[in-house]
Amino acid sequence: QVQLVESGGGLVQAGGSLRLSCVLLGRSFSINSMGWYRQPPGKQRELVAGITSGGSTNYADSVQGRFTISRDSAKNMMYLQMNALKPEDTAVYYCNVNVRRYARDSDYWGQGTQVTVSS
Repeated sequence: QVQLVESGGGLVQAGGSLRLSCVLLGRSFSINSMGWYRQPPGKQRELVAGITSGGSTNYADSVQGRFTISRDSAKNMMYLQMNALKPEDTAVYYCNVNVRRYARDSDYWGQGTQVTVSS
């Protein structure tokens, strides 16, 4: 079984910073890619940032230059550093991993963590 556990959400004023963390638990898998998604109130889930097993990153245009995705492979951890936060960044943030396990590729999701940015 593969499990993701997120932490680090909360309430912050516009212009502030937060750091989200995601730990990947489980055995017998290799990571293809990881990413952070968010779902604003009343809207669909969207990709915020992704990172491949080789370390290549990509970002949504709306967060480019403000957010940074990183991972610590030794600890099976992934992070999202969020700076210069805006009220429109308010959402539930989810970590996602695509893994190869027993010759199959599968997606797993964390439970989500709320980020609220006040104006």
